[in-house]
Formats: sequence, structure tokens, C-alpha cells
Amino acid sequence: MPWPPREFRDPARLQRALTHASADGKANNERYELLGDAVLALVVTSELLARLPNADEGEISRRRAWLVSRPVLAAAAQRLGLDTRALVGAGIDRAHLPARILANLFEGVLGAVHEDGGLEAAAEFVRVALQEPLESACTASFGQDPKQQLQEWAQSRGLGLPRYVLLAEDGSAHARSFQMAVELADVRHPGAWGRTRKEAQQGAAREALLRLTARPHEPPSAPEGPGQ
Repeated sequence: MPWPPREFRDPARLQRALTHASADGKANNERYELLGDAVLALVVTSELLARLPNADEGEISRRRAWLVSRPVLAAAAQRLGLDTRALVGAGIDRAHLPARILANLFEGVLGAVHEDGGLEAAAEFVRVALQEPLESACTASFGQDPKQQLQEWAQSRGLGLPRYVLLAEDGSAHARSFQMAVELADVRHPGAWGRTRKEAQQGAAREALLRLTARPHEPPSAPEGPGQ
């Protein structure tokens, strides 16, 4: 996608959309993030409804949740080069921005596009920036067990079978929680917590699928603890 994503009538909007709160406590992109989040939900929902006329509400909701998830938006932000254009504070390593900041940058730029050019400009930005994820969201199976889906995805690409590893256990005997991670093709993906080993494995498979299908280019983030 060419940069900037459109010709801004007011270039200061784009500059603010790329300014993280760590760089400027007042003139930052938080308001644009809020706007971009709302616009993204509207545009993605409209796109899915148009492309999947026979899908029910639940199916649309599941596909939308994946499309607007942090890994998908972070990957899109990197494709746009937002990590190299972002203005961040001295305490943040620009070369290794976490997925949270990358996703917020994407929403911030989208909010600025909407304010500068209106809803149709924002919709076009989403359609282009999320072209591949949109296509995947319309064709992938979202009702399937994530473990089964990951296994089929891996086997179709000759990567072998996923392997699940127990990373940690927590809680009392009557309220245990488990952290599992999945390893595939010698790569370990972020762990996930669950009340049972099966639930944790499903969460780990879902994390791996999100990252593999979104193709982010960042190191795996630290796994979250129980209840986070």
C-alpha cells in the first residue's frame, strides 16, 4: 500500500495518528485510536455481511472478532511500515514495538483517515490494508475446534503435527489452571491459560493460528498469567 495511505487534506492529522502517548502526553493518537476502533468495527461488519450473505449473526461475529484482533492489526501495521514511522518515547524500542502499540497505531491512522476524508475513505483504507485477512476471514472455518484447525493447516503445508507443552500450573487442587504452548516446525508460539489442559491447548492453538494466518513479524510476546 503506498504511503501515505491517502492524500490528507490536513497532514497534521496523520502526524498525530502516529504519535504514541509516550512521546507526547497531550497531542497523541489516543482519540484517533478510539475513533478508529469504532470505524473498524463498522467497516469490517459491513464487509463481512456483504461478502457472506448467508452467514448468521454468530458466524459474522466470530469472523469479525478475528479480523479486529491484535495480531491481525499488528501485522497490518507492520505491512504499512507504521513501526518505522511511529513517534514513541525514549523508553520504547522502536525496532521491537509490541503488538498492542502496533494495533493501536493502525486504529489511530484509520481514525485520522476517517476524520480527514469520511467513512468511504476509511472503508477503502480498511479494504486495502486488510485485503488478505478479509479474504481469509471469508473462507476459513471459524466453527471448528482450533486444535483440529491448526493440525489441518499444518499438515496441508507439510509442517507435521503440532506438539503441546505444559508450561505451568497454578491454583489449589480444586481450582487449578494450566498454561500450555504449542510447538510447530520447531517454533514455540505464545502460551495460553485454561481451567483444564484441553482448554489451555485450545487457547494455545488459537493463538498460534492467529499469528500464523496474520503473519506478524515480531518476536512472540510473553504469555499472560491466569485471569489476565
